[in-house]
Amino acid sequence: MDWTPYDAALFDLDGVLTPTATVHMAAWSEMFNDVLAGMDGQEPYTDADYYAYVDGKPRYDGVRSFLAARGIELPEGDPEDPPEAETVCGLGNRKNDAFNAVLERDGVAAYPGSLALLRALGETTVQLAVVSSSKNAPAVLAAAGIADLFPVVVDGAVASADGLPGKPEPDTFLAAAERLGVTKERAVVLEDAESGVAAGRAGDFGLVVGVDRGAGEQTLRERGADVVVTDLEELLP
Repeated sequence: MDWTPYDAALFDLDGVLTPTATVHMAAWSEMFNDVLAGMDGQEPYTDADYYAYVDGKPRYDGVRSFLAARGIELPEGDPEDPPEAETVCGLGNRKNDAFNAVLERDGVAAYPGSLALLRALGETTVQLAVVSSSKNAPAVLAAAGIADLFPVVVDGAVASADGLPGKPEPDTFLAAAERLGVTKERAVVLEDAESGVAAGRAGDFGLVVGVDRGAGEQTLRERGADVVVTDLEELLP
């Protein structure tokens, strides 16, 4: 790929730089299927539900989206709700506990192709940022040993503190570009989630790259990806 027209690369984290999307998927599945098992007439939660309703969204938004799709109504609750609470926030916190337990036990490593691209871009003038809906982004970056490559990280905690709406709205990506001091027209968004690709397109960035880790090339293109790859190694300068 010719990177000369661009000044910045804005990376999603889970599923783009690290395979933690599989950990998230397992945690969501465990949590939702435990909830659904106690409800009559509900089909099990599947990977298709993850891609359609949860992937790339802030945690509580993912809970709301899936529950709405199933016609399930629960109280909103409060972010301080314990994980056993049958509320939107309680379910989100239950999922987060499951994710952190797996991360602490197994650790995580960056995809080799993603690491190769990061190293190659590090030898250019292209600036790097991570834009993640997860509040666990700093812990994941540290566990993968790549935290020092990113001078800017706009994660779920930053979005909450700054009042930024999550993906599919473009605000977190726009904030990252602004913090790097680059224009959106000269920034590349790299995303594996439908909601993240849609955010890149809504923000009118210079290039939106879809990384197909399971959502499907056609789906990512329909959401607004200009280019779809299966591995970031395909984007080496």
